[in-house]
Amino acid sequence: MTSKDPRAAGLARLAALAADETRAACLLALLDGRAWTAGELARHAGVAASTLSEHLGKLVAGGLLAEERQGRHRYVRLADARAAQLVEDLAAQVTPGAAERPRTLRQAGAGSAMARGRTCYDHLAGRLGIAVTDAFTARGLLLQETGFALTDAGLRWFGAAGIDLGRRGRRPLARACLDWTERRPHLAGVAGAALCRHALETGWCVRIGSERAVKVTETGERALSELLGIDAEALR
Repeated sequence: MTSKDPRAAGLARLAALAADETRAACLLALLDGRAWTAGELARHAGVAASTLSEHLGKLVAGGLLAEERQGRHRYVRLADARAAQLVEDLAAQVTPGAAERPRTLRQAGAGSAMARGRTCYDHLAGRLGIAVTDAFTARGLLLQETGFALTDAGLRWFGAAGIDLGRRGRRPLARACLDWTERRPHLAGVAGAALCRHALETGWCVRIGSERAVKVTETGERALSELLGIDAEALR
């Protein structure tokens, strides 16, 4: 008689957390890396605050979300980078055709902006993320043969660009994250997060709209052209 894998029950509980459209909508929204109030998430998911509160309780108890309270407000965010990676990997398995077609020009514009450039938890994604990843690879800064790995030249590039990798904890320095719009991997991990943080702090990129979309500024176009040889047209 074969004994049941002891991890089976835990995996089933984890899968059940994402097997609800309201909870899935919350997890996807929180991929922007920021903390949201329960009210904001309720409006985003299109449910009553009381209903959303029950769902958030399950996600917090399951370890996918972390909760913070400031005065009367309750904030939640993805628990950590591992939780974000799980959501990213699951979302990447959804085929493009499964997504609902935009009903308005505004929805179409928002979708186009997200495909052009966005944050994926704490790193860059969309065509912007792919352009950066391709440039790193072409210049010998990143290897992709057996998983993503920064080369010595890549480490020097970050130092020369003034981008602190801040290597702490057990998070991988470089990791491949499958891009759900481009269907190719982009750079995640410590290096991806550091680059995204630097891009937002220096004004290379600015957030647009109310979701995760970002736009490369003229300053960013010049910087990415000088540092990585990326043509400005590829960023628009």
